[in-house]
Amino acid sequence: MENELHQISDHSACAVQIDLRRVRTNPDFWYPVAWSRELGGEKAIDVRFAGQHIVIVRPKSGVPYALDGLCAHRQVLLGKGKVCGDQISCPAHGLRYNRDGQCVSPNVSAEAQCLRLKSWACREKDGLIFVFMGDQSLAEIVPLPDFPRVRDTRYRTRRFGQMVNCHYSFMHENLMDMNHQVLHSRLVGKMKPRFLGMDHGDDFVEARYTFARTGGKQPLSEALIYGQRRRDGRDFAYRDVMTIRTHYPYQSLRIETQGIEEPVMELWISYVPQDREQMTNRVFGLLSIKRLKVPFLLDLAWPILVAFTERVFFEDREIVELEQAAWKDLGGDHNREVFPVINQLRNLLRRCGQAPESAEKAAL
Repeated sequence: MENELHQISDHSACAVQIDLRRVRTNPDFWYPVAWSRELGGEKAIDVRFAGQHIVIVRPKSGVPYALDGLCAHRQVLLGKGKVCGDQISCPAHGLRYNRDGQCVSPNVSAEAQCLRLKSWACREKDGLIFVFMGDQSLAEIVPLPDFPRVRDTRYRTRRFGQMVNCHYSFMHENLMDMNHQVLHSRLVGKMKPRFLGMDHGDDFVEARYTFARTGGKQPLSEALIYGQRRRDGRDFAYRDVMTIRTHYPYQSLRIETQGIEEPVMELWISYVPQDREQMTNRVFGLLSIKRLKVPFLLDLAWPILVAFTERVFFEDREIVELEQAAWKDLGGDHNREVFPVINQLRNLLRRCGQAPESAEKAAL
């Protein structure tokens, strides 16, 4: 028995040594890297994934494709080049590459014809451009994420996202932990969350909450989401259930309310690492809100919802960036987490992500 306890203690000590903020994103998934609207016809755009430059090309004909973003000749950004038919041309010397990454420039030396760039699996779906940055043999096996509400005419969807200066794990934790509602009290009033429980598996963690208003008035933006004014919060206490799920590597949030069969709101969100150390990420979010019974009312009030969600995102971003700054100043993760669902979430991110050592080996 003593030996078993010693082994458990050793294992726990090893686990503690893995700082979650140094765990890298697992590349064997489809990650959004750009909005479709950012890439016009016969244009190219430079994007980044974990410090690596990728050029996304929309050719004259055919679907977008993705290549290593630096010219094999002098490492110039191809995203600044021109699209010539189905090829991308380097802005420095005019070398051209096809969708397979092969240099196909006419009238160049045999050495130049040997230049080649790595091509990456690329897909476009529902206004997002995805790239598969892991083992390319898995690209046809791993499914693209699906968000059917975006295509449902009974919902209106907002596409949003910005750069956030923190490790992606802070973003997962922030959304999963509804106990931080005090942060948004000026926007939504005083809310008392009730934790209804959680579920977890090999690749997901899910938490469920309900809320009661204990102070302040219901904001108009919230009334638009629920489809009704709730002047007295006591009459509507705990009617709504919010389900937050990290299904690695994506995150979602769904709000259901009594008397309505379908969710009144659904959010899908992805955090895409930008720098090599993955301390900055670009957020891609799809927020779908069910249309109200009065035709076009949601459309007319949409600017109010946009302003409200922008403010919530601003407050969340400010907090996670402060957490990242503290991590940097203290030289590591000093968090003392006591909420079980967040500890389960952290275990999931460690388990599904790449430990620093394995990530460095994969990059070689």
